[in-house]
Amino acid sequence: MKWVSVISTICTLSVIFGSTTAETKSKSCNEVRLAYSSKGFNLNDVPNQGVNGAHLKVCPQGYTCCTVEMEEKLSQQSRSDLKAPVSQLSSNLQSTFTQRHRHFDQFFRELLDNAESSLHKMFTRTYGLMFMRHAELFKNLFQDLRRYYASGSAAVNLEAMLADFWNSLMERMFRLMNVQYEFSDAYMECVVGHSEQLKPFGDVPRKLRLQLTRAFVAARTFTRGLAVMQDVVGKVSTVSASPGCVRAAMKMLYCPYCSGQVALKPCQNYCLNVLRGCLANQADLDSEWNNFLDAMLSLAERLEGPFNFESVVDPIDVKISDAIMNMQENSMQVSQKVFQGCGQPKLAAGFRSRRSIKEGGGFTGRFRPYSPEARPTTAAGTSLDRLVTDVKKKLKHAKKFWSTLPETVCAGERVAPGDECWNGTAKSRYESVVMGNGLANQVSNPDVEVDITKPDMVIRRQIAALKEMTVWLKAAHSGNDISMDNEEDGGSGEESGSGCNSPSCDDDRDIYFSTPAPHNPRVVKVARPDAGSENSALVARSSTALALAGLVLALLLPHWR
Repeated sequence: MKWVSVISTICTLSVIFGSTTAETKSKSCNEVRLAYSSKGFNLNDVPNQGVNGAHLKVCPQGYTCCTVEMEEKLSQQSRSDLKAPVSQLSSNLQSTFTQRHRHFDQFFRELLDNAESSLHKMFTRTYGLMFMRHAELFKNLFQDLRRYYASGSAAVNLEAMLADFWNSLMERMFRLMNVQYEFSDAYMECVVGHSEQLKPFGDVPRKLRLQLTRAFVAARTFTRGLAVMQDVVGKVSTVSASPGCVRAAMKMLYCPYCSGQVALKPCQNYCLNVLRGCLANQADLDSEWNNFLDAMLSLAERLEGPFNFESVVDPIDVKISDAIMNMQENSMQVSQKVFQGCGQPKLAAGFRSRRSIKEGGGFTGRFRPYSPEARPTTAAGTSLDRLVTDVKKKLKHAKKFWSTLPETVCAGERVAPGDECWNGTAKSRYESVVMGNGLANQVSNPDVEVDITKPDMVIRRQIAALKEMTVWLKAAHSGNDISMDNEEDGGSGEESGSGCNSPSCDDDRDIYFSTPAPHNPRVVKVARPDAGSENSALVARSSTALALAGLVLALLLPHWR
């Protein structure tokens, strides 16, 4: 009888304890129901009370508030939750350099437009109808410069184009300075043939060619680099998570739900291992990405110094007027040498005798260009120095972007500090070793299954694109143009242009005659004790040249007509 009483008591206590436990489990699933429904899922998917978890494929198979259907839906949710912060960071990076690319491209294009407009106004005021009759020559020059900026040597041979420009200008000026003669096409070919020997424009064509080549190569390559950055980031951000990554994300983010611990966050090191496994391919971008950024920063230094596009293009009108002055000052010597080499030309029929300066009347118009200090903001409401300073900060900040993504994501409210965190199986300390970055380091990742023998091909193609662009940037840093015939296809083309790899470079070091002192110590700096006096001298020289040009052409205009 006594044993019957004991057994009865034990059974009663078991029923009472079981009822209490069931009630507790039932209550814990209420929190899961609320959290689950807050994700937009059907509340009826969640059981009213805990069930045996033997059916689960990812989460621990003990007591659970999850069904198989819930686990599948939460797996899809974990894919989105994992992608969201990575996509946001990538989108911010892409947006930053999309904006900088637009700013630089707009600036360079507007600077060319402004330079052409400035030259047109300057020469119209100075030469009037005389310039208007030959304005097409200068219009074609700027059209070709725009084409070169847009497409490089694939569209325009800059050296040949500039040679044609100076030859055409020499031919037209020679005719105007010798209006009393008739010249056949064959004779003018002989005149142009003597241009290299005569150097009627002094050293301006050589210096301007070298300056334009290096400045345009640097500008267009840098702009292209910014475009490649946004393209690479955009394509990498489309890479989808692997099944192993989704499984690991589900276990990290939502298995606490199934155990009724909806507020429990993953341990930081646990999160790092999951993210380093999921972003292993992206981390492999980092080496070439950093090399590319170093090349961009190096070229940015060139843009601030000897290859300054603004310093070359903005005063191009003054430089061309300098060249015209050189030919006018030496017009007698140039003509005599041409007559000696090409023969004495025939006098034009009905040519009237020259009038004296007093009879012909002097040229009264004087052009006074802006001094560099007085020139307004050149283009796009900014200056190249401001643009470069800004973009250099962004480029430096973008370094190691891909390798630090796991640390950036596994921070703040996404993880729990100390031991009060989810370690993948329970609320406890995470004991596993944190893996390194990159695909090769994931062979022993305890939380993500990663096949290190199958790298993602989208990312491998972006690594190749970065390598190729880095080669272009380094070539541009030396002043070399690399043909980009197949820019859309990633073709690198072949080198051409005027770099610093030839022995003749030593003779070209004075190309920096009107650009700021370069930062590169290999370049011989031009002493500039007083920038203001130098600029004033340049303006005065140009004004004198243009006045002299106007005077000569005014005297010749009646005969030329």
